[in-house]
Amino acid sequence: MNPWPFSDPPNIAVIANKNFFTGDNWIAYVSHDEDDGGWQFHGPESNPSESDMVLVSLASIAEHDPNVCALADLPLGWRAWRDTKESIWQRAPA
Repeated sequence: MNPWPFSDPPNIAVIANKNFFTGDNWIAYVSHDEDDGGWQFHGPESNPSESDMVLVSLASIAEHDPNVCALADLPLGWRAWRDTKESIWQRAPA
């Protein structure tokens, strides 16, 4: 991906639902945490279990779903969501 759109490096660890990589799940909710600057990527399920979460690189998320690159400027303490994989991202403070 040239140029890299995020201010964080491609190899930064992020929290993601492991089902993105093993199943048909898609990224429905993203948070950019204010307390530590971390990124979280969740699917459409409302209460994911901790056992469904894994640490992966931000680059692997962007490669898996390039649409998340539209959130590269998501401010700290904000969240974004979409109703379907094809929907436009909505944004709001967390």
